[in-house]
Amino acid sequence: MNRMGRCQMAAFGLAVMTAACGASESQQAGEHVTPIKRAELPPNEFTPVELEATVDALVAEMNANPIQPMQMVVVLKQLSGFFAPIATGANRAMGELGVTGNVLGPNNETQSGPTSQELQNQQIEQAVADGAEGIGVSPFDTSNAAAIDKAVANGAHVVTLDTDASASQRSLYVGSLNAAAGATAATTLLSMLPPPPGTVLIHGTTVADWAEGYDRTVGAQGVLAAADYTPLVSQAVFGGDDTFDVEWMRSQMVAADPPIVGMLGLFNISYRCVMAADAAGTPDVPIVAFDFDPRTVDFMRQGRIKATHTQRQYYEGYLVPYILYGIKSIGLDATRTILRPLMKESDSAINIGIDVVPSDKIDAYNDFLTSIGSIQ
Repeated sequence: MNRMGRCQMAAFGLAVMTAACGASESQQAGEHVTPIKRAELPPNEFTPVELEATVDALVAEMNANPIQPMQMVVVLKQLSGFFAPIATGANRAMGELGVTGNVLGPNNETQSGPTSQELQNQQIEQAVADGAEGIGVSPFDTSNAAAIDKAVANGAHVVTLDTDASASQRSLYVGSLNAAAGATAATTLLSMLPPPPGTVLIHGTTVADWAEGYDRTVGAQGVLAAADYTPLVSQAVFGGDDTFDVEWMRSQMVAADPPIVGMLGLFNISYRCVMAADAAGTPDVPIVAFDFDPRTVDFMRQGRIKATHTQRQYYEGYLVPYILYGIKSIGLDATRTILRPLMKESDSAINIGIDVVPSDKIDAYNDFLTSIGSIQ
């Protein structure tokens, strides 16, 4: 999850990019019409093959049943930045499905009105009142659980994305599983490290009530400790400029025993690891990052960051409408069975995985993002 998702935003929502014209008047429930057809994407080394094949299997099963009209809404924390590719994917999927739907989220201007959580709850309630049969939502926290449960009680299926509301009555969650993502990032760094002993500084979080960031950090710690390195977590400080965060990392690095042999950044501010390494007088220490912030990319081009790990926001948004339609078309159990290859740790969490991008593959990865309309 991008840290932006944990911020409070007092902005009213906008309906954007209405995805598809609604089902035609002649398209009645149960009537066979043109089958669902996905847009073809050019082949690319970063294409998630297993994920694409799973969606194809879901479409094949849905096409074996009568095509039905459907109304749905996807409610996001924001419409720009990290969430823009999610909106792109959701709108493309709704267009391919031929459903009536849109993507909602707050704008970027500060306005008087409800908190972001309250606004999101209002949007969920309004979607149900407007006849939505499926709702995708990226919840802020547990304050959205009651609105989700109410929507389910009124007959709507709810799928969460990016962040979960596992205590609610949502049907499924779609996103990166953070413990696995952290473990993957640590594994990438392992191949760059000298033999142990040595300390690896993790720019992560020790705050357990931010479950997503904490799980990612714990996943990285486990891999490094199992390889006989000493993981040292430096609490990432969001907001403000880079100064305090960099100085805090520097102070931990110079005091580390055994000495620092590598650095692992787990959030979109991973680029600060380079600044901290310079401040500590260890500019050659190998650094692996997370997310695709422009400053991270700049340091990758300079050879300072060896690789980064990016979340598949486009696919996060793209999967949700297909899952919601699948639940209506073939039922939740059948949909879950088809999605099983992506449910590696839970029968209710669909892991979209992450992309590992080496520093010499930046342009190839940008080409891939362009091909799916998901420039970050």
